[in-house]
Amino acid sequence: MAFVNVLPELVATAASDLAGIGSAVGAANLAAAVPTTALAAAGTDEVSAAIAALFGAHARDYQAIGTRVAGLQEQFVAWLQAAGGAYAAAEAAAANPLQSLLDAVNAPSLALTGRALIGDGADATAPGGNGGSGGWLFGNGGNGAPGALGQAGGNGGAAGLIGNGGAGASGGTSATGGNGGAGGWLSGNGGAGGNGGSGSDSSALGGYGGAGGSGGNGGAAGFFGSGGVGGDGGTGGHTTGLAGQGGAGGAAGNGGNAGYLGSGGVGGNGGTGGTGSTGGNGGTAGNGGTGGSFYGNGGSGGLGGDGGSGFGTGGTGGSGGQGGATGLIGSGGNGGNAGSGANGLEPNTGGAGGNGGTGGILYGDGGNGGNGGGATFFGGHGGQGGSGGSARAFGNGGAGGSAGTGATGGSGGNGGQLFGNGGSGGQGGAALPATDFITTTPAINPGQGGNGGNAPGLIGNGGNGGQGGAGWSAANGVNVTPAFPNDSVQPNGSGLTGTAGGPSQNGGTGGSGADGTNGNGFTVNAGRGGDGGAAGPGGANGGNGGNGGNVNNPDDPLAYSTYAGDGGNGAPGSGPGGSGGNGGNGGFAVGDETNNYGGSGGRGGDGASGETPPVNGGAGGAGGNGGNAGLLIGNGGAGGQGGIGGLGGAGDHGGNGGNGGAGGHSDSAHFGSISGSGGDGGTGGSGGVGGTGGQGGVGGNGGAGGKLIGFGGAGGDAGTGGAGGAGGDGGAGGHGGNGATATGGSDNTAGNGGDGGDGGQGGQGGQGGAGGQQGGAGGAGGLFGGAGRNGGAGAGGVGGQGGAGGTTVGNGGARGEASGGNIDNVPGTPGNAGKAGGAGIAGING
Repeated sequence: MAFVNVLPELVATAASDLAGIGSAVGAANLAAAVPTTALAAAGTDEVSAAIAALFGAHARDYQAIGTRVAGLQEQFVAWLQAAGGAYAAAEAAAANPLQSLLDAVNAPSLALTGRALIGDGADATAPGGNGGSGGWLFGNGGNGAPGALGQAGGNGGAAGLIGNGGAGASGGTSATGGNGGAGGWLSGNGGAGGNGGSGSDSSALGGYGGAGGSGGNGGAAGFFGSGGVGGDGGTGGHTTGLAGQGGAGGAAGNGGNAGYLGSGGVGGNGGTGGTGSTGGNGGTAGNGGTGGSFYGNGGSGGLGGDGGSGFGTGGTGGSGGQGGATGLIGSGGNGGNAGSGANGLEPNTGGAGGNGGTGGILYGDGGNGGNGGGATFFGGHGGQGGSGGSARAFGNGGAGGSAGTGATGGSGGNGGQLFGNGGSGGQGGAALPATDFITTTPAINPGQGGNGGNAPGLIGNGGNGGQGGAGWSAANGVNVTPAFPNDSVQPNGSGLTGTAGGPSQNGGTGGSGADGTNGNGFTVNAGRGGDGGAAGPGGANGGNGGNGGNVNNPDDPLAYSTYAGDGGNGAPGSGPGGSGGNGGNGGFAVGDETNNYGGSGGRGGDGASGETPPVNGGAGGAGGNGGNAGLLIGNGGAGGQGGIGGLGGAGDHGGNGGNGGAGGHSDSAHFGSISGSGGDGGTGGSGGVGGTGGQGGVGGNGGAGGKLIGFGGAGGDAGTGGAGGAGGDGGAGGHGGNGATATGGSDNTAGNGGDGGDGGQGGQGGQGGAGGQQGGAGGAGGLFGGAGRNGGAGAGGVGGQGGAGGTTVGNGGARGEASGGNIDNVPGTPGNAGKAGGAGIAGING
């Protein structure tokens, strides 16, 4: 006998849709009736009239058929509406007897126990109330109600014989979440635990954020069913006041345990720490629930909460949850990943990864370990990787988790006592260099790779060791920016040299030469500009040269020649990367004398070489040892490879050369005006040499093979050396000074332009790091089988690329023009442009 399920609501909707379609078709037919039934003839001839009559007859036939179809469609819609009403009436009539029957069945149970025999438990409505229990025979537990301020969340109601447990509710501020209800005794899943409440915030000076509430545990399952998921921990409260401390994140709830057949519940995630001047610590994750006693996998551990950000100290990351174990048959749950430490000026710590759960008593693999949490900013340590879970009788060990910065990778789990392979070790955490920025932190060495798991049973291969962590990459060379500019100028008159700069100070500008006024015999001399002051040590710029003194219509009637002062030379920059000072401008000579000589511009100072990174790349970490094979048969695990050496830092660019000073103008009413030439531009500094890469790490030892048959594991190869850093680019050459114009009566000679400075030589690339020298020892072989090979030395790192030569070269100064009586006037010669610097050579391979 066939049964048909009908929803009266869908039938009524279909009837309405069909009525709408009929209405639309009728409207279209009406609109087409007049144009098609009364079609006019195209002409007055008989053929046209016959054609029009034929098409008109077809249109009238169509209208007649459409009218009959419309009537049938209306009759079908009426039948469909009547059928929907009949189904709805039958459903309503059947509901009351069934409900009455269910009430009669539940009445004795309610009277005796206060709990129905069949039916779902009621959801709680009052704040923090617990959900009602499901029926004794069949029914799901009711859900708990969220807690009010500071009140725990309500627990989920338990199911009866068959049914799922109700969900626990979230807690109020800083309060615990409710636990999930238990699943049915025979069959049913446990309810999910409620989330912990968030901590309260604070804006007070030195205030404390409230701690997040703990998450509720997941409910246990029945004979058949899976455990409930644990609730997440609440977020710690934030603080905005000075010297405030963020609240700690709440611990998460554990996953519920399975019964006879089923998987354990997943652990909840730890709460995030609150922010403040001191960040709150992240909450610990919940552990996974135990798998079914006969069959089922253990639940995975939850994720650790991240620490809260702090201005001073960031919060520590929470640990990952442990994977749940299992019963007779099944795999252990994976450990949860840990939370990361948060930003702050002081070092912080990442949480440890959770360990994997143990495999089944008879058969099952161990769970994988969780990854350790990372540390952020300023030299914090990461968390250790979780260990892989071990198998028991038959099964493979779980893999160890990878570690955070500088921590050891998790060990692989052991294989089964009768048969099974050991798990692989986790990778060690990478290194961090020392810092001296805002706060001083020591260097963090790379972590060792985790050891591979052993195969303690009769047959099985040992697990491979984990790779060591990579060495730190050196910082790039950075030219120092002068922190305290020194603009002091020596007094005029003698044109003294500018004052020397102190540490990281620029050299002072040279004094201007004294102007020439009265002559000494037949000559008037102006003073030369002072040279620029020496740059202070530590990457400062050289001082600019002073301008030469001027001669302007001296009042000595015996003067025959006047000489303006030359500009002072710019001082070279100091290393690393200081720019040379600009040359001073030559003075001008103007008067009625016969021979007036303008002063020449000073030469620009040379740029200093760029910085070479002060620290080389760090060495890689050691690889983990391979696990031993089974007692009788099996191969030993391979040792882990040593970590890769860190990269060498790049050299910085060379300092720029200073510009040459402009020549001084000359003007004589008679003849013999000779103008000054422009000064040459300074040469750009060489680029810094790239840093050396770090040495590769030591390889791990191979595990021993089986006593009877088996090969020893190969020793791990030592790590590859880090690549050398790139050389810095050469500095730009300074521009040559312009030659001055010469004007007067006749026989005038203009000044030459100064030559532009050459670009700096590119820095040499850094040397590649030496490969690790010590490979791991090969494991011993069995009675039938050879020993493992010893690990080889690591390959050397690639040398760094040489820096580009300075491509920005100084332009030659423009020539001066001569004008006057057009007799023997000689224009100046333009200066030559500087040459580009040569490219740096590549670094030597390690």
